[in-house]
Amino acid sequence: MNQLCSQCPRNCNMERKTAAGYCGVPEQPKVARAFLHMWEEPCISGIRGSGTIFFSGCNLKCVYCQNYRISQDNYGKVVTVERLQEIIKELINTGAHNINLVNPSHYTSPIKQALTSLKEANDLTVPVVYNSNGYETVETLQTMEGLVDVYLPDMKYSTDASSFKYSRAKDYPEVCKKAILEMFRQVESPILNTNGIIRKGLIIRHLILPGHTKESISILDWIKENLPKSVYVSLMSQYTPFYAAEKFPEINRPITRREYERVVDHLYKLGLEEGYVQERQSSDTQYIPDFNLEGV
Repeated sequence: MNQLCSQCPRNCNMERKTAAGYCGVPEQPKVARAFLHMWEEPCISGIRGSGTIFFSGCNLKCVYCQNYRISQDNYGKVVTVERLQEIIKELINTGAHNINLVNPSHYTSPIKQALTSLKEANDLTVPVVYNSNGYETVETLQTMEGLVDVYLPDMKYSTDASSFKYSRAKDYPEVCKKAILEMFRQVESPILNTNGIIRKGLIIRHLILPGHTKESISILDWIKENLPKSVYVSLMSQYTPFYAAEKFPEINRPITRREYERVVDHLYKLGLEEGYVQERQSSDTQYIPDFNLEGV
């Protein structure tokens, strides 16, 4: 019997074995690049790199997405579950500290098949990182329990107005909060090995948007109130206008020094000192991967 898709909060109810869902892609994984990524957080990239797999399609429609070529235009190559397993093993064999699944939520069913088979064959010898936009259902996350070691979600917005305006997801704030609490239940606070590489735990990313420091502060307040200080916060200042950002003048610019310092000061005021603070100069196109089907 065909199953209608409810893997993400969109609940688009499409038959994704044969058609694209709201995410823009069918169920079979589509991959844009698989390589050793050196520009993730230090505890993820380490010295050898994170075995990063960039999946095509997305359940959000962020107007400023720097990866729009794969998230909105759906560039990539369709792969079988068996090929996905091979890609993971190839990355491990090249020395990856972990397997970093970028934007995996709309492919959780085939990803689960691949990871389960690898684990049963004792071929999954490094941690698995679930690198997410934060727009996840608790039910789908629960299907990944025991297969994911590190959750790396975004926490983008604190208001329905902003989340609808910029990502077409009015319910993002509440959905994301529930998802992050479920992620913490599964993996708890970060545990690093003797070389400073993460083995397990939750790292929350937040990208500071121009003109939206109040939302950044609200998000940090929520983290302080709902999670232990030992959870890592990765505060990102790399925002650069991309894709359709030019249609929204208020975000069609990098963040200012004043905006950056206001949010960073609040982070330290709250005592959220575990994690990373990105330098303001990090807003540079050189950090955007070239999606060229490498490793696919």
